[in-house]
This record gives sequence, C-alpha cells and structure tokens, in this order.
Amino acid sequence: MRNFMKYGLMAAIVGSVLSFGSLSATAQDLELTITAPAGAGGGWDSASRSLQEAMMATGNAKSVQVVNVPGAGGTVGLAQFIGSAKGSPNQLLVAGITLVGASISNKSPVNLTQVTPLARLTGDPLVIVVSKDSPIKTIDDLLATIKTDVAKTIWVGGSAGGADHILAALVTKAAGADPAKINYVAYSGGGESLAAMLGGQATAGVSGYGEWEGQIKSGDLRALAISYPEPIEGIEAKPLKAQGLDIELVNWRGIFAGPDVQGADLDALKAAVDNTVKSEQWQAILKARGWSDYYAPTDEFKTFIASENDRVRSILTSIGLAD
Repeated sequence: MRNFMKYGLMAAIVGSVLSFGSLSATAQDLELTITAPAGAGGGWDSASRSLQEAMMATGNAKSVQVVNVPGAGGTVGLAQFIGSAKGSPNQLLVAGITLVGASISNKSPVNLTQVTPLARLTGDPLVIVVSKDSPIKTIDDLLATIKTDVAKTIWVGGSAGGADHILAALVTKAAGADPAKINYVAYSGGGESLAAMLGGQATAGVSGYGEWEGQIKSGDLRALAISYPEPIEGIEAKPLKAQGLDIELVNWRGIFAGPDVQGADLDALKAAVDNTVKSEQWQAILKARGWSDYYAPTDEFKTFIASENDRVRSILTSIGLAD
C-alpha cells in the first residue's frame, strides 16, 4: 500500500511538472507577426516595434516580426489582417483611434469590431506644432491665421479621418471656419509628415507628442498645444482646454488578434500581452518614448472599442467628415 501511494505521489508530481512546463512553453514558443497598418516612423510602427522588443526581452514570445502594410488610414492593413489572421494563434495587429476614424470617413467595409481586442496599450496627447521659423507663436495666432484664410492654412498629419485630422478639424471649427474646407495633407507615416514640417511645406502639423518630442526639444518645431485635458509632467505645451478651447482628444493604441481566435490560443495571446505590458521592460519603454500607460484588459477594451466607434462617428459627422 505504501509503495502504491509512493508511486502515485511521484506520478502526480511528475504530471504537475510536465503540465507546468507545457504551460510555460506556450508563451515562450509563440512565434508572432505583428501587423502595423501604416508606414515606418509612425505611431503604430513605433508601438509595434516597442512591443516586439518588450515581448522578446521578457520571454513572452520566442520570436516577433513586424510587417508594415500602409494605406487608407490603416484600412488596407486591417482588411489584409482580417483575411489572413482568422483563427490564427500567432498574428497580431496594432491599431488605434486613427483606424476607427479612417474606417468611418473612408466608408470602409472593415473596422476594428471585426477583430479580437486583446489590450489597450497607450493613450498619448496629440501635439500641434509649427516650424521654428513660423510667425505663428501661439495657438491664438494659429486661430487667427485659420480665420483669415482656412484654405491657405496647410495642415499635415497622419491618415485622412484619423486622430490628427480630427484634431485639425476641431481647431479649425473652433476658429470659426468651416472644417469641411480644411486644407489637410495626409501621410501614412510619421516620418513623412515630419519631413514636410521641417521642410517648411505646411502651416501647422499634428502628431503624437512622443513621435515629435525630439524635434520639439531641439527647437526645430514649436509646440503650441497638446490635446490632453490636463497638463502632463515634462511637456511644456499647455492643453487646448487650458488655452480656452473646449477640445480634448486621446490618441490611444491597442493590440488585437484576428477574428475567431478562441480557447487556448486566445488565452496564450492574452497572457503574453498582459505579462509584457505589466513588465518593467515595457514601463521603461513607455518612459523613454514619452508614452502614457493607458492599459485596459480584454473585456474592458472590447467595450471601449464599441463606444469609441460611436463617439468618433459623432465627431466626424459634426465636422463634415462622415454622413
């Protein structure tokens, strides 16, 4: 009887060890591809490569590749992702408010409700900038410029209908001009819009603060305002609300799995992402890039996506960018 109990106990211990080893290997053996539905140098590209770095450093994935698929505010990449990642245990997509807006304004047949939310990652302020040589010194100067001639006020930023475009349109509306007449030049990557600003090809530009922080601190760009409702430590530019404009906008980014990913596959992806974004390595990346932690787990993020679609559609309709 004692031998039976002894061998039974040993079998139970071995079984537990094997089970634990199998669970541990699930995350460590993940070979992932992250789709950034925009060109190199933008926020989605940066977030994708930062997540790649953190997942590898923390051992939450065996390998991670990033693929850029630019076009139509992210809807080209989203459509491709929906087609290829259905039920896939190793494909992820980074996207955010810009893709919500682009799906609506472009009347796209695809949107973020068709993929599987895993986690909301960051929520950053957008910044409104002018070049260092611009005669525009303040947000009031920019409002006056817009009011004088909205068509000659050239804006640059990310994709049409995205967060940058929405903010430019809201500021145009606040200046008393028709936002439908805004002269907005859209770029699929942050590097292109930055080059346009540094080259003096635009009146004003909009981007995530973290993307242009280096040029702002070097003095090549002058920050007029940020879109957060409250001041942010380390950022000199004041919120639009603090400068008399009732405008706020959070440039959030999140991570998604493909359609119909379920069961153990979904659990493994959730665990890999959640463990990564709660790690010291991810927090260090947030600090280095000047990003705000806007983490929300799967269930909360899913509810947020549904409400964000309604909110962005309402904003785009009010400024003439959607029906």
